[in-house]
Amino acid sequence: MPIIGRRRGPAARLAPELDDAELGRVLAHVTAPQVHGRLELSAVLVEQVLRDAGTDWDRRTLRLSVLSAAASPALAQVWRRQRPRDADPLVFDVWVALAQARRDGRPGDHHGLVRRCHDAARARPEDPGPWLALLGVLRLLRRPAEEVHPVCREIGARDPWNRTAHLEMLGYLSPAECGSHAQELEFVDAVRAAAPAGSPVAGLELALLLGRYRAGVDAGGVAALGARRRWARADAEAALDRARYWTGPGGLRHAAAVADLNVLAYALVRANRLREAAGVFAAVGPTVTAWPWSLDGDPLRRFTYWRHQALAAR
Repeated sequence: MPIIGRRRGPAARLAPELDDAELGRVLAHVTAPQVHGRLELSAVLVEQVLRDAGTDWDRRTLRLSVLSAAASPALAQVWRRQRPRDADPLVFDVWVALAQARRDGRPGDHHGLVRRCHDAARARPEDPGPWLALLGVLRLLRRPAEEVHPVCREIGARDPWNRTAHLEMLGYLSPAECGSHAQELEFVDAVRAAAPAGSPVAGLELALLLGRYRAGVDAGGVAALGARRRWARADAEAALDRARYWTGPGGLRHAAAVADLNVLAYALVRANRLREAAGVFAAVGPTVTAWPWSLDGDPLRRFTYWRHQALAAR
C-alpha cells in the first residue's frame, strides 16, 4: 500500500458569489447576524462593492443578484435612509423587493413595485438594473408579451448580452409559464446565431436543455426515463460539442462564467463524457453552484463524487 494516497482536489464549497472574492467578503458580512450597528456597516459595504463594478453591467448584475437575494428589506431601507438622493440604494431596493416576492411566490403590491422600478430607472437612466428587476416582476405576474418585450428592448439598449435578462426570458417563454417548446427553442436559436463567442449568454442553450431535463425528471415515470436519455440525443451532443471552447483561450470570461461551467460539467457527466468533464472540473476548481447539482441530491456530495469519477477517467 502506498504511504501517500492519491492527491485530492481542493474541498468543494457552495459559493453564491462564484469566484468574485470582493463580493464574497461583502456577502459574508450581509448574511451574518445583523446586531446593533451592523446594518449601517452592511449598507456601506454594499454601496462600495456595487460602486466598484462601475459600468461593468455584467459584474454589477451578478453582485446585485447575489446581494439582493441575501439582504433583508431592513438593509435596503437603511441604505436608502443613508443616501436618500442616490440612485444605487433605490435600484438595490427594487432588487431586494423582487427577491422577497420570488420567495413568497407573489409580488405583493405589484403596482407599487412596478412604480418603484420605473423610479429607479429614471434615477439612473444608463443602468439596466431597474429594467432587469421590472422584467422579473412581469415574469412573476405572467404578464403578456406586449408588456415584456419593451422592457427587454430597454435592457438590450444598455447591455445587449445581459445573461440574467436572457435567462429570465428563457423561463418566461417556457411551456410552464407563458410560452411553448417551440418559442423557447426559437429564442435560443436566434440568440446563438447573433451572440459573439464567449459572451455572457453562451450558456443559454445548455440552460434550455437542462430545463427540459428537469421537467422530465420532475414528471416522473416514463418521462423521467426519457429525460435521462436526453443527453445522448443529437441536439444535446451538438450543444456540448459547441461548448468545448469554454475552458480554452478565448473561452468564458464573464462574471458568472463559473456558474455556466458548473452546468457544463453536470451535462457532460450526464452524457457520460467524463474525460471532457475532467477539464471542466479543473477550470471550475472548488466553486460549486447549487444548480444543477441539487437535482440529484446534496450538491456538494454530487459535485465531489462526479469530480472524482471524471478525474479517474482522464
